[in-house]
Amino acid sequence: MKNEQTTRELIYGLNDRPPVREALFAALQHLLAIFVAIVTPPLIIASALKLDVSTTGFLVSMALFVSGISTFIQCRRIGGIGTGLLCIQGTSFSFIGPIISAGLAGGLPAIFGACMAASVVEMAISRLLKYTRKIITPLVSGIVVTLIGMSLIKVGINACGGGVQAMQDGTFGSFDNLGLAALVLVSIIIFNRSNNRYLRMSSIVIGLILGYVAAYFMGKVHFDAVSSYGGFNLPIPFKYGVSFPISSIIALGIIYMITAIEAYGDITANSLISGEPVEGEVFMKRASGGILADGFNSMLAGVFNSFPNSIFAQNNGMIQLTGVASRYVGYYIAAFLVILGLFPAVGLIFSIMPDPVLGGATLLMFGTVASAGIRIIASQKIDRKATLVLALSFSLGLSVEMVPEILNQFPDTIKNIFASGITTGGLTAIIANAVIRIKEDTKNKEA
Repeated sequence: MKNEQTTRELIYGLNDRPPVREALFAALQHLLAIFVAIVTPPLIIASALKLDVSTTGFLVSMALFVSGISTFIQCRRIGGIGTGLLCIQGTSFSFIGPIISAGLAGGLPAIFGACMAASVVEMAISRLLKYTRKIITPLVSGIVVTLIGMSLIKVGINACGGGVQAMQDGTFGSFDNLGLAALVLVSIIIFNRSNNRYLRMSSIVIGLILGYVAAYFMGKVHFDAVSSYGGFNLPIPFKYGVSFPISSIIALGIIYMITAIEAYGDITANSLISGEPVEGEVFMKRASGGILADGFNSMLAGVFNSFPNSIFAQNNGMIQLTGVASRYVGYYIAAFLVILGLFPAVGLIFSIMPDPVLGGATLLMFGTVASAGIRIIASQKIDRKATLVLALSFSLGLSVEMVPEILNQFPDTIKNIFASGITTGGLTAIIANAVIRIKEDTKNKEA
């Protein structure tokens, strides 16, 4: 049954076709909300793997290109793949840790091969949705999302200090680097607190621009590293090759499990905001098609030299702000993303962004991810069982994250699987939540 009140509050419903001018304006607002989030994961991964400017720029371009294709599939719903909602997809932050581990061990071929192979996990979950929801509960999802945020904070603070290059040349943590990161961070907070919704939506973009300009005048932006801004980026499947390391596939597969449940929540919220059913056969087809598309699009990303995609929750808020839930707006967003991805200049401009500028923005972003996980946990009943599951998951997950040397005596395969705190903590949460059984004291219940 549709939410009639929500439908009345919308300016354009799911299947309405807004005039071109209004559709373009709504699409640009969505683009403003997602652009930085799409290009940030490839920038972080490229920095950790010490990739050159040209390769980094290409990865950023392909992230935009694939996000456009993925968004079109979600909005259009092709052969049962996709939600048929105004559902935006972009590069996921959740996979960064395991991807960096895979890249350090086997380079880009290992990353793309593992991402493609592991995506089968999410596609399989889409077919078994009602059963997997009993295993991956909100408590488990909350723990994993919190661990993702906590693990990535380390990546963000390293960027604030100047990144890998600064560690090598002895300038890590210099006042210049920390000052730049602080400028970006404080700017984002100031604009995010604005009563003007457009300033609030574009707070991250404004913060990055201010940091970029400051870095330029400090001599930290080196345009000479770029040979040309012209030309056209032709998407080339398997440009860097593929390999399939088992340990990386397992590690990424666990993240795909959690991403499937997150996607289910995002699709539910999107349906509710769009005035569409949130239960029944129509909704289940949407949810299962959306999760299937999540996995399929991530496999497609690997083919085109990009990283796993996931549904962006922030666009649900944009639907509420604009009152436009028309899936046809998604076609415009998809077209914008594809066009931006085809021109090298976009990727190259971001590829020479100094690490502290990016770090100032990502530090806040990753903290927001952790806080989202805490909110999910807080919404659950924290009884003795939940307390034990939380304690075990955070203890083991954060232990390997803070002291990775604890795994030194294990075979490389085991070490590569459990080196990520997200993987270790996530697996612990799933197993502990399924295995631990506590019979509550009857007297306590009565009290």
